[in-house]
Amino acid sequence: MTDVTTGAPAPSSPGSTADAARLRGALGAVRAEVGKAVVGQDGAVTGLIIALLARGHVLLEGVPGVAKTLLVRSLSQALNLDTKRVQFTPDLMPGDVTGSLVYDAQTGGFVFREGPVFTNILLADEINRTPPKTQSALLEAMEERQVSVDGVSRRLPDPFIVAATQNPIEYEGTYALPEAQLDRFLLKLTLDVPERDTEVEVLRRHAAGFNPRDLTAAGVTPVLGAAELAAARESAASVGANADVLAYIVDLARATRRSPSVKLGVSPRGTTALLAAAKAWAWLSGYDSITPDHVQAMLVPVWRHRIQLRPEAELEGVGADAILQSIVQQVQVPI
Repeated sequence: MTDVTTGAPAPSSPGSTADAARLRGALGAVRAEVGKAVVGQDGAVTGLIIALLARGHVLLEGVPGVAKTLLVRSLSQALNLDTKRVQFTPDLMPGDVTGSLVYDAQTGGFVFREGPVFTNILLADEINRTPPKTQSALLEAMEERQVSVDGVSRRLPDPFIVAATQNPIEYEGTYALPEAQLDRFLLKLTLDVPERDTEVEVLRRHAAGFNPRDLTAAGVTPVLGAAELAAARESAASVGANADVLAYIVDLARATRRSPSVKLGVSPRGTTALLAAAKAWAWLSGYDSITPDHVQAMLVPVWRHRIQLRPEAELEGVGADAILQSIVQQVQVPI
């Protein structure tokens, strides 16, 4: 079984339908289009596609300059989806994101002016630079896919996902994301500085005239629409999961709650998130039912932001990824 971070799907199983295979091929074309603009982040591309299939949100963590914003913009163009970017700053107000009521002089009344959240992909840039009050304005949008202003609920477009970025190094002037909001991100993807050969390829493209602000000139073209994405989502949701695999997911979650290094383990929402992500990855890999391999491949990106470590573990330099990988080794795998 190929790990999700490689971005390379496993061979299709004989049970795959022709329609599902066609949709998988189209999503493979999306990955190729994104590759025209972004080099060396195949795992993050695959993670974003999995989030779209599983109707989840993504937290992208990486130092400045590793193409977090470019990745989201390229994906939205390849999918022909509307994208809006919000630069989160300390003075950003909730209404700046969700929208607000404004006075209309012509009608003599107040009308609702939509905020940037009314889009398909909301790029929340440096989300941890805004206070918790503004961060929490996204909670209803992320969970309910709607915004409530002045007692009126307004539906967001479909599909809708939040792709938020944050810098893991610079903490001055930042606010930790509340646990309730972290728990609503399906995946936390880390974007590392590229390897030498990859970085050389980035420079080669720039030397040849690549402009990251002009994706059309870079050749990134739409290859999939909202209707096909909806069909792919429906197909991925139909992937099966037998009782043993469901019990395996629960056993893994319960193991995080018992771990001596973990202060707060994975919640039941975390188990359902892992199931959804494993289904999407299994479907992308050509399977009609999830296996323990699919669960293991998705466990770290789905759970790394859902556990809180004890201070002694942090002092020893043990990270969430290492603890989760250790738990995978300890929990018995169903046969």
